[in-house]
Amino acid sequence: MITFKKKILLASNSPRRKELLAGLGVPFEVQTTPVDETHEGISPEHISAYLAEKKARAFEAPGDQTLVLCADTVVVAGDQILGKPVDRQEAVKMLHMQSGTTHRVFTSVCLRDGDRLSVQTDVARVTFRTLSENEINYYVDTFRPFDKAGAYGIQEWIGMVGVERIEGSFYTIMGLPTHLVYQMLQPYFANE
Repeated sequence: MITFKKKILLASNSPRRKELLAGLGVPFEVQTTPVDETHEGISPEHISAYLAEKKARAFEAPGDQTLVLCADTVVVAGDQILGKPVDRQEAVKMLHMQSGTTHRVFTSVCLRDGDRLSVQTDVARVTFRTLSENEINYYVDTFRPFDKAGAYGIQEWIGMVGVERIEGSFYTIMGLPTHLVYQMLQPYFANE
């Protein structure tokens, strides 16, 4: 484990973000606070940054010895934002939209140190081959991707069989651009 000058709070209940942050060797605690994720009037390219910063600002000033790390992921197919599907029907519809096309995944990270905020965004492009109705139904019924933007997890079955090409970071698509997080946290390493 890397040692830090400050305690790190991960403001996310995402199992993937927890796994990736732990994989970086970062000790952290999880603490969340409810945030209204409305984003009217914001361009698709800026929504993830807006929401990551909004999540960070939702915390009371964390104090001198605590960093708050927030992230948000947005999937954009054409000019349509694909959030987390509300039900099976919406998940199936989203996967049909992405089938045989390339979409963009924006993941932003916000690091809050007292009143200072640092936000960085990474973008990746994902190309799906044309998926059959049976493949989409199998994936949705087996993996129930209702907690995932765009209705899929790149690390799951659909990513293994359906993704033809990725341009950018795999971890950005998973929901935490680890290379950016590591760079953002470097100034806080205790041994630097």
